[in-house]
Amino acid sequence: MTYLLDALRTRIGEFVHLRRDLHQHPELAFEEHRTAALVADKLEGWGYTVERGVGGTGVVGRLVRGTGSRRLGLRADMDALPIDETSGVAWASTRPGLMHACGHDGHTAMLLAAARHLAEHGTFDGTLHLVFQPAEEGGGGALRMMSDGLFERYPCDAVFAMHNMPGIAQGHLVFRDGAAMASSDYATITIEGVGGHGAMPHRAADPIVAAASLVMALQTIVSRNVDPLHAAVVTVGALQAGQANNVIPASARLELSVRALDREVRALLERRIRALVAAQAESFGCTARIDWRPGYAVLVNTPAETAFAREVALDLLGPDKVTLNGPPLTGSEDFAFMLERVPGSYLLIGNGLGEQGGDDSPAASACMVHNPGYDFNDANLPVGAAYWVRLAERFLVKE
Repeated sequence: MTYLLDALRTRIGEFVHLRRDLHQHPELAFEEHRTAALVADKLEGWGYTVERGVGGTGVVGRLVRGTGSRRLGLRADMDALPIDETSGVAWASTRPGLMHACGHDGHTAMLLAAARHLAEHGTFDGTLHLVFQPAEEGGGGALRMMSDGLFERYPCDAVFAMHNMPGIAQGHLVFRDGAAMASSDYATITIEGVGGHGAMPHRAADPIVAAASLVMALQTIVSRNVDPLHAAVVTVGALQAGQANNVIPASARLELSVRALDREVRALLERRIRALVAAQAESFGCTARIDWRPGYAVLVNTPAETAFAREVALDLLGPDKVTLNGPPLTGSEDFAFMLERVPGSYLLIGNGLGEQGGDDSPAASACMVHNPGYDFNDANLPVGAAYWVRLAERFLVKE
């Protein structure tokens, strides 16, 4: 399959320029108006039937060839993050406080490069749906597109998505069967006590002491309630209470991030957190309330589609550049919701180990996502595009 990679490498400069343009103009969740317009205009120019505004700022392109009945969905995310960029690249964000710190600019560019090649040279028989999704970064853009009729208007027999991953060799593809990324839930716990003078604690009910005890008690959920063979995370990311050293405040607030790689473990975590919060607060003479906010579901790759996706990678790149079944990640991804509706698989493409990136890119490819120094590795554009092309042609092969 080197001819496909070579063909895409010869014309990838257009998409390097496009990717860097997107990087310079990041947009937050459901504000991807410029990005969506660029995507839609490109797809229309290449002959796709395009719908704009799906789920707010989402774009779907459809390309039909032949009379085949199979329908394939390929998805890329478009939104950026509220982070001040420090990468130092010439194409750094021009919008203070915003940057593409997760590589969604690269995901969009890879799928667009594949879209053009498939429109001009693709040999397939069936229906191709390209889904450019807004608001992956906590905004639930996948759910919004689905509630707007995504799979009713654009039915798919399978859906696939790809995400870059720093710390893995550039262009190396990683697959995983079953649970691949964790669920994410969030909770705000407010402990109400009785405020008072710091010199007379017996006249108060100290919510700080209750909160401190709760922080420690929460750690026992993973160590003593969750099966050691299952992964779970309970993180207290914030504890806020009081303003003076001689005043016992009337309340304390904790912010929690809760993650699991199993649906039953996810439910267990919520039950145990609620029980511990109530018991700990009561034991200190306080009361508590919980604002529980369900986030993304566990991302579960279906076996048949993952096996197919893996075979495509082996055919394209060979076994030395493919990990057949990598470890799960405790990060979260709202492509999980699409996989609850349609069979499919989510794979990783290595962003690099720190080696030189594109033509004049700094060695920022190993910088972790969501870091102000991160940048997408442009050397991945032809690899990712070639993979999407090959997967589409294999999935939509003439029956």
